Amino acid sequence: MTNSIKKQGENAFINKLRNLLGMITSSRQLTVFVVLAAIILLALLISILMRTGRSSSSGANLNTFTARRDDLAITVTESGSIKARNTIDIKSEVEGQATIISIVPEGTYISQKDTDNGKVLVELDSSNLTEQLAQREIDFVSAEASYAEAKENFDIQLKQNESDITEAELKVKFALMDFEKYLGEIVANRFTKDINPAQNPTGGISSLLEDPNLGGAALQKLNELLDNIKLAESRLERAVDTLNWTRKLREKEYVSDTELKADELDVQSLKIQKEQTGMDLELFKRYDFPKQVEQLLSDYREAGRELERTQARARSKLAQAEARLKSSKAQFDMKKERLEKTKRQISACTIKAPAPGLVVYSSSGDFWRRRDRPIEEGGTVYERQTIIELPDTSEMIAEISVHESSVDKVKPGQKATITVDAFPDQKFNGEVLKVAPLPDPQRGWLSPDLKVYATQVSIKGSFNFLKPGMSAKVEILVEQLDGVIIVPVQVVANREGKKVCYCLTTRGTEQREVRTGSFNDTFVQITDGLQVGEEVLMNPPRLTVPTTLAQTKEDSKEPQKAENESRRPGRERADDEKRPKRVQGEEKEREPKAGSAGMERFQNLSEEEKAKLKQRFENMSDEEKKKIMAKMREEFKQQGQAKQD
Repeated sequence: MTNSIKKQGENAFINKLRNLLGMITSSRQLTVFVVLAAIILLALLISILMRTGRSSSSGANLNTFTARRDDLAITVTESGSIKARNTIDIKSEVEGQATIISIVPEGTYISQKDTDNGKVLVELDSSNLTEQLAQREIDFVSAEASYAEAKENFDIQLKQNESDITEAELKVKFALMDFEKYLGEIVANRFTKDINPAQNPTGGISSLLEDPNLGGAALQKLNELLDNIKLAESRLERAVDTLNWTRKLREKEYVSDTELKADELDVQSLKIQKEQTGMDLELFKRYDFPKQVEQLLSDYREAGRELERTQARARSKLAQAEARLKSSKAQFDMKKERLEKTKRQISACTIKAPAPGLVVYSSSGDFWRRRDRPIEEGGTVYERQTIIELPDTSEMIAEISVHESSVDKVKPGQKATITVDAFPDQKFNGEVLKVAPLPDPQRGWLSPDLKVYATQVSIKGSFNFLKPGMSAKVEILVEQLDGVIIVPVQVVANREGKKVCYCLTTRGTEQREVRTGSFNDTFVQITDGLQVGEEVLMNPPRLTVPTTLAQTKEDSKEPQKAENESRRPGRERADDEKRPKRVQGEEKEREPKAGSAGMERFQNLSEEEKAKLKQRFENMSDEEKKKIMAKMREEFKQQGQAKQD
């Protein structure tokens, strides 16, 4: 049993060496020489350890384990760090850059009382902003006055436009009334029915005198002229009759020549009057009537045009007034916003505690920022830059990186046990909160072959001694099997594609095929092939069948196994089957070169295995890494001396 434990320790040591090599080979900054040297060193160590393992196993072939029925816990163990579940980032809201005048010491715990009292965490320099505030207030008052004036002018222009448009509309209305008064409503409406007042009329005007619907002043004037003609004609007829009688009476000398001449003059005068009335009618028809109609129609048309011009001028003046109003309002709003913004900026220079938590400077977790731009009094911060992180330490979580080979096993809600490196004797309970849907891009950039998923695990309870950034190890319970048959993982070996165990019977050692189920780092479940109480060899014997060169090449072409298959019991035993058998008596002649066995085992590792080994190496402590490097240097010196001998 002691040799078995020793064997497990050697295997663990080899795995750590693999982790070291995985990290070295994944780094792109090392030279080819360093990589080759590391491979040679690792090969030498693996070869030596394998020879040591063979010698120890040869003397411990009878070490056995009794198959038993027990509980088997299937877990996933990863390392990470402690973080607060809820963290408030306190950022600078001051535009440009600002100088820190005072800041609360890092590590100060902000209580609820401090938050209620408005405890100041950071105070930034606001002298420049205070100087700008006076000028902003002056600009605001000036803009406010301009805006009030523009608003009044706009209201005045609205009322003025209403007055101007109403006056123009009345002129159009009065012009139409004058036109209807002269021609009569029927003729005027028919004449202007389909005619825009701003357009020239169509059709003859003189013909309107013959229209039976003619009315108004024109008809009155026409009737007056016609009556004058009739009156002149009747007077002329009487004068002619009187003249004829006077002539007859003169022949009989009843009247004098003077009376005859007077009657003749009356007839001539009346003839002239008759001609004059006719001429008046003709002048009215040819000149006065058309002129008056044209004048009244022109007045109506011009009134319509003036109405359009008035409306256009009103729109233009209103648009100008509105533009001035909008411009003044925009200036007013801008000055007001600048004033309020300056006040907000001055207020933002004093940052108060928004909630309870532990004060952590944002530059503490970044080496470059801590060196170039540390958060301290007198330091400079920029807009939107995080100054302080305020984690709520009352609720902490563990954030780990789960390898892609195990991420499908981890689900939210699974129970977990957390161990903090600073308090190794105390364990904390929790459960998986969430698993990232995509791999961590930052880890992928540093190591393209390594795919890990950020996983958050809650910590039940509140512990004041837990601090953000503490290293922790999380063991997630994936599956709990009760009352199953279990044996150590090294008991199971692969033989010709089958999983077998070597049982110790009264007749000797018996190879028996078994079926395995779930497993962890120590034990594997046996579902068929073994019974409780049967004894199995802890170290199954190695196969020593000769293998030709062609078979060796053919074996090297086999595809690599997946990560889960590589972790199954007996994987290393299956690798041993591929090695050529040493013919008896030729052990020394066919002894492989130093490091060749280790190289072969390293080359048989898949990319997932290398990534997993690298991750395990990263989780090792600095002391373990130093021991491994010292051991490698010692083995390298021994191999160098052996070659010289």
